[in-house]
Amino acid sequence: MEYKWVALINVLIASLMGMINMNIVMISLPAIFNGIHINPLNSFQYLLWILMGYGLVTATLLLSFGRLSDMYGRVKMFKLGFFIFTIGSILLYLTPSTGDAGAIEIIAFRILQAIGSALFMANNAAILTDAFPVNERGKALGMNMAALTAGQFIGLLLGGVLAIFDWRYVFLVSVPFGIIGTIWSTLKLKEISQKAEKAKIDIWGNLTFVASLTTLLIGLTYGLMPYGNNPMGWNNPWVMVSLILGFVLMALFLFIETRVESPMFRLDLFKIRMFAYANLASLLNSLSRGGVMFMLILLLQGIWLPLHGYSYESTPFWAGIYMIPLSVGIIIMGPLSGMLSDKYGPRWIATSGMVINVIAFLILALLPYNFNYLEFASALFLIGAGHGIFIAPNNASIMNSVPPQDRGAASGMMMTMMNTAFTASMAIFFTIVIFGISQRFPESITSSLASIGAVQLAPLLNNISPSGAIFSAFLGYNPIGSLLTVLPSNIMGTIPSGTLTTITGTTWFPSTLATAFIPAIRTSFYIGAALCVLAAILSALRGKSEINKEELLKANPVNISEKNK
Repeated sequence: MEYKWVALINVLIASLMGMINMNIVMISLPAIFNGIHINPLNSFQYLLWILMGYGLVTATLLLSFGRLSDMYGRVKMFKLGFFIFTIGSILLYLTPSTGDAGAIEIIAFRILQAIGSALFMANNAAILTDAFPVNERGKALGMNMAALTAGQFIGLLLGGVLAIFDWRYVFLVSVPFGIIGTIWSTLKLKEISQKAEKAKIDIWGNLTFVASLTTLLIGLTYGLMPYGNNPMGWNNPWVMVSLILGFVLMALFLFIETRVESPMFRLDLFKIRMFAYANLASLLNSLSRGGVMFMLILLLQGIWLPLHGYSYESTPFWAGIYMIPLSVGIIIMGPLSGMLSDKYGPRWIATSGMVINVIAFLILALLPYNFNYLEFASALFLIGAGHGIFIAPNNASIMNSVPPQDRGAASGMMMTMMNTAFTASMAIFFTIVIFGISQRFPESITSSLASIGAVQLAPLLNNISPSGAIFSAFLGYNPIGSLLTVLPSNIMGTIPSGTLTTITGTTWFPSTLATAFIPAIRTSFYIGAALCVLAAILSALRGKSEINKEELLKANPVNISEKNK
């Protein structure tokens, strides 16, 4: 097999497993918590860390690992990543404890798994760029992007299916692929990259960057948790201190990077027009996409699926099924747009992808809460297609614009900006939606109870936390049923059986929630459309296709030398 295809298959396995494991716990969380004997609704901190810790660690380490790969070899770091990822997967399967200790072990092993994932994710684009010629890179990077996206939704489906049998299978499924990837990459991948000459480890840069991003992302994570009588934690003093400290450390990091001899974050690469504009467009695309995708899953699980007869327990799995059109759009258009950009250049192809996303977001904003699924699926497909059309040419243009010896740093910078924006997007859009719901939810509850002649329950149900209700539905629990289980029996006895049947059914609460939820999620769709407009403008301003001079000389030395004469 030609080496470029060996490299591609190894990278595709890594991309699939990395993204599958980012999302595989999303639907299987109830089974995992049942397996370790913890109620997730009373252990919000464990829930958030198991759900988001993997992504936070990956985002934090990508930049450092990308730069280290330029110094010590991309293939070496890639293989090490596969090995660590496999060890983490085995430890997760073997998690020995239950209760709080079991939850902490799962979080720790997920962090180890994420370190391995960051090692190979930081090098995926660089290894493909090294292995494929200029006129085939768009195609290769498009296939990799299709694998990354497919992994997100395969993770949802696998988590739902495997959790039915045993929660440990959720983690066991990664082990054989990790072993195969470790052995095959060790035997077949070759170090063909140019190492950065005379580069040194940027100790202070690494320390301040990891500290700043960790502090910021922890602050964003805990800002999503209820604090006191507030539905969210943004007024928690620890959250405010964490965010302020994170921004101060980030400013210090950027200052350090302008002073050290071998910076890990290559600010000088932003002098390359293509690199700068393509990365900024990618950042805005990730900001528009991450949180909105999460909101769409909440819309399906909390409102649409229960209204159409699905039990709350089954909604996590079916939400993954009904989101498939988005994945299909990316899988089809990612490789196709990559091949087209190899031939016609990335500028207008990538820009058209963002324009398509603007249209898709506006369509979603116009849909009612009890929408026709065909219309919803069409909008999902457009979002997937738009993202696929944008991301492959955009990533190829970033990687083509930098010198060969800096591809690891460029890949790490690109993936760090994308992953950080994706995580920040979840916090931003979740905050927008919860804030909107909090303003309307009590009035919606009171009005809905009055319509069934049970207005006397308003003081009781108005105490429902909007974030708690949404996460209950997200985890496959009936939000009203979860609340009623903790009520004293004397209060339960005062609720008429007919009223109890109505409010715990699959239509009353979703219809009530929709009144408050839909205006808030429409706001998030309009913000997503605005971010895509800005991304389209930046994409168009990137200029014509820009390929690094060293790469052009390597590809066509005769023509370049004649042109220089």
